[in-house]
Amino acid sequence: MTLNIAVIFGGRSVEHEISIISALQCINAIDRDKYEVVPLYISKQGDWYTGKHLLDLSNFRDLDLLLAKSHRVILNQNSGRANFYLEPKSIFTKRSSISIDIAFPVIHGTYGEDGSLQGLLEIMNIPYVGCDVLSSAIAMDKVTTKILLQASGIKVLDYYSFYSEIWIGSRDAVLSDIKTKFTYPLIVKPGNLGSSIGVTAVNDDVALEDAIDLVISLSQRVLIEPHITNLKEINCAVLGDRDFAEVSVCEEPISSEEILTYQDKYSGGGKNKIGVCLGKGASGGMSSAKRKIPAEMSQEMNAKIQGLAKQAFISLNCSGVVRVDFLIDQNTNEIYLCELNTIPGSLAFYLWEPLGKSFTDLTERLIELARKRNREVNNLTVSYPDNILKA
Repeated sequence: MTLNIAVIFGGRSVEHEISIISALQCINAIDRDKYEVVPLYISKQGDWYTGKHLLDLSNFRDLDLLLAKSHRVILNQNSGRANFYLEPKSIFTKRSSISIDIAFPVIHGTYGEDGSLQGLLEIMNIPYVGCDVLSSAIAMDKVTTKILLQASGIKVLDYYSFYSEIWIGSRDAVLSDIKTKFTYPLIVKPGNLGSSIGVTAVNDDVALEDAIDLVISLSQRVLIEPHITNLKEINCAVLGDRDFAEVSVCEEPISSEEILTYQDKYSGGGKNKIGVCLGKGASGGMSSAKRKIPAEMSQEMNAKIQGLAKQAFISLNCSGVVRVDFLIDQNTNEIYLCELNTIPGSLAFYLWEPLGKSFTDLTERLIELARKRNREVNNLTVSYPDNILKA
C-alpha cells in the first residue's frame, strides 16, 4: 500500500519563505514510487491549505492568487486516519477527507520547529519526522540548550540572558550587568530564532541598545555572548535516533560580513536573490550558501567536532536529521557548540551527499525513523480500560 506523506511547511515564522524552499526540495526528493505526497501549507496567518498549485515555487510570488486556487484544510484532531478535511466550497459541496500516514514537518522556527506542531501531531497520533516535542522545544531555546549542554560536559560560550519585560522596565540595570560581565565586542541575538535573523555584532553602548531593541521585537528572550573575532564556523549534521546515530561530513560556511548573515545562508552572499533548483539534484535555499565541504581543518579537530555533535544529539534525545553548529576561536583552538537546528535549511542534504547518501536516501531514512518512534510510543500504556469513577 502506498503511504500518504504530508509535507507541512510555511507557518507563522520569520523563516516562512525559507521553509517553502526547503519543503519543495524535500517533496521533489521523496520517492514517488513508494509514497503519495500531500503538500500542507500553513499561511502566515495560520490557515492550512493543500492542492497541486502549492508544488510550484513560482506560484508563491502571488500568495492571494495561490490561496484562492488552493483548498483550505480543516484539522480533525481526533486520533484516526482521516486527519484532515477539505473545506467545502459551498453548502452543497460534500466534505472530502485526506488521510495522512506520516507527517513530514519542514517548518523552520516558531510554531513548527519549537515543539508546537509536534505536540499537535502526537495528539492526533500521526507519526512524524524529526525531533519529538521535548527535544524540539529545548533546541529552539538557545539558553535552555546551553544549560543542558553544559550539564553534559559540552563547552558553550559564556552568556547573559534576560526577558524583554526586564529590558523595558530596567534598561539601565541590564546594561550595567552586561558591561560588568563582558567587554566589547559582543553578539546580540534572539533566544529562540534561527537563520541569523536579529543577530548583531556590537562594539559600543549605542549599538548594543539598538540591537537589543531589535531582538525584543522578534523574541521574548535576549541572549548576549562574547564575540569571537578570529572565528571559524563549522557545521555538521547527525542522522538517526538514540539507538543509532551517524554523523555527516563537516562544512565551513563562508561569510561576506563580520558574522554569517541571512543573505549568506540563503542568497550565497547576495543581497536580493535566492537561487533555487527543485530537481532531484536539489540546490538553492540553505544549499546555495557559500561553503567549503569538507571543511579545512585537522583530522583531530574534525573527529572532535563530529564526536561532540553526536554527543549533543543523543544528550538532548534528538531524532531525524539535526544540523549542529560550532564556533572555533582560532586564537585558542577552543571549540564551542553554538546551536542545534532540528529542522535545518534544505534538511542539510548537501552534508550527506559526499558520503554517498542522496536527498532521496535521506528522506527515506527520516520516514523510517518516524515510523519506528510511533511504533515505540504506541506500545506504551497511556490509559487504563477500567473506569475508576464507577466506584
